[in-house]
Amino acid sequence: MKVCIPIEEDKGLNSIAYGHFGTAPFFLIYDLENETSKVIENRDLNHSHGMCQPLKAMGGENVSAILVGGIGAGALMKLNDQGIKAYQAEIDLVSKNVELFKQNNLVEISIEDSCGHHECSH
Repeated sequence: MKVCIPIEEDKGLNSIAYGHFGTAPFFLIYDLENETSKVIENRDLNHSHGMCQPLKAMGGENVSAILVGGIGAGALMKLNDQGIKAYQAEIDLVSKNVELFKQNNLVEISIEDSCGHHECSH
């Protein structure tokens, strides 16, 4: 199983989880089975408000979950339609969020919990 964590700068597992999916400069893709990671650029960074294309943003990476501080309703629905769930990450180290996820200690983000604008604070 692979998870995607939006990040601002690449410091591997010592990266800090970013506060919002659509405006994250990078995504860290972590493979829980192999305990390996790679970082990719957000390929949809300059989208218009409300027009986020999350699968394009992740460059076609096959992930099962997103660990993020916040995400817009449109992006969340598009991910959910593909069977990808989003979980409320702490704005803290990626490694901490991965451990919390493994322990089932991150809450799934519902449409009601999603962001309504890019200035959403988390």
